[in-house]
Amino acid sequence: MASRNFDGGVTPPPSRISRIAIGDILRRTARRLPDNEALIDSTRRMTYAQLDAFANKMAHYLISQGAKPGDRCAMMFGNSIELVVTLFAVHRAGLIWVPINLMLDDEDVEYTLTHAGVSHVVAEAALADHPNLGAVARKLALPMTIADQGLPCCADQPETEPEVDIDRDDIAAIIYTSGTTSKPKGAMHTHQSVYMTAMGDAVEWSLVREDGIPLQLPLFHCGAHVLLLSFILVGAKCVLLRGFDPAAVLHVIDEEKLSVVVGLPMMYAAMLDHPDMDKRSMKSLRFGLHTMAPMYETLMRRMIDRICPTFMLTSGQTEMYPITTMSRPEMQLKRFGNVWGEPTVMCDLAIMDHDGKLLPAGEIGELVHRGPNVMYGYYKNQEATDEARRFGWHHTGDVGRINEFGEFEFLDRTKDMIKSGGENVSSMQVEAHLLDCQGVQEAIAVGIPHAKWGEAVTAFVVMKPGLAQDPEPIMQELRKHLGGFQLPKRIVFVDEVPKTATGKLRKVELRLAFGDLYEDEVA
Repeated sequence: MASRNFDGGVTPPPSRISRIAIGDILRRTARRLPDNEALIDSTRRMTYAQLDAFANKMAHYLISQGAKPGDRCAMMFGNSIELVVTLFAVHRAGLIWVPINLMLDDEDVEYTLTHAGVSHVVAEAALADHPNLGAVARKLALPMTIADQGLPCCADQPETEPEVDIDRDDIAAIIYTSGTTSKPKGAMHTHQSVYMTAMGDAVEWSLVREDGIPLQLPLFHCGAHVLLLSFILVGAKCVLLRGFDPAAVLHVIDEEKLSVVVGLPMMYAAMLDHPDMDKRSMKSLRFGLHTMAPMYETLMRRMIDRICPTFMLTSGQTEMYPITTMSRPEMQLKRFGNVWGEPTVMCDLAIMDHDGKLLPAGEIGELVHRGPNVMYGYYKNQEATDEARRFGWHHTGDVGRINEFGEFEFLDRTKDMIKSGGENVSSMQVEAHLLDCQGVQEAIAVGIPHAKWGEAVTAFVVMKPGLAQDPEPIMQELRKHLGGFQLPKRIVFVDEVPKTATGKLRKVELRLAFGDLYEDEVA
């Protein structure tokens, strides 16, 4: 739409000239650094000029298939060149990206596709008939494009960028949360929230065009997605890996002289323990990132000694496009435990009580954020959106405090805090001590309704194979570390604990299944 200027002429709207659009990240880098290597996928290599051209061809193809701006387009891919090309094509065509977690069961895939109102699906050939993925899309009779290697489907399309008006506040993605406590919720993000996050991360890590990173974390996850965008923004190199293999990560760091590595603590442990560790050089690395779990001191010291001298913890969530907190490198050996670090350049961080009062350092409350990386809201769920925005801040559901170093120390989740006998009990603390008990393989602490205590701390335990299911040795060990109000009222032995597709504990299922556990007890 054009607008009339003061001289009577017609000019494009400001949003077209000053627009913020995810697809523009690639175009700008391709014009500055056309010959820089953008992607490496096994033996295949692609420059920024080639990636830009392929993204345009794929965008034109999607448009030729009837896709219109605002349509929801689901993607089912493992990490590959085809995934990245299609991702930018979706953004350039003005479509809304709905990534499908490849670890979901068919029920959650069907829920995501139907709840999001997906009208187009693009899937790699290997997943097109997968019973939990492509087969569900076929069951719903959704149009599906099979993205074979090299994307022959768009071979005859033009390499010029399609002209699509995109506003910074247009929805770019609906990413479904893993549903720890309920059905998945679709967090809507705009072009601006994602673009600003990529810029903020590039600043936080001082990324430059000479950098390179292995991307073994799945790109359907928001954390890996923004890593990809941050490195593409500066013209750096991304090596795509289909899942984590310690030998493969060590190989590409050495052979491609990569400068950044990211992984979970267990990934770093596997790299350190792999026989190839002594055969590969890590000298090109200038820093490493770890995420999703606290780092133990012994492992951290090994990482610093053998992999890289500088590591940073990053954290965030789907609703606040990651990252939101980051630990400073100089803090890596000063403290350990579940300390997430300080807020990033992109967002504010505060601790809030139940009444909306911001709390001083040291006091326990809920972690809340403000910033341009916050979601637009939950798709088709105004009630949940309103709940997440109480008192003018985004509520994370994470409970903790600001420690003496000015960093956020995570203690629990608001919905996982057990209130027993008027006392707050950290389920995470109980679980940590349960896991320290000899023979315990997995454990969950849950608050189950109780006539006397309000909620009774209840432990659900999976024993290691072949060991007896005897609660008394476990209770004896717990009494050494926990107060009376923190001790489980019962230990229930189970064969497995329910988890989401991303490995998070699904406590709601245990609360529902064992809701009448204490009915026989009289107040």
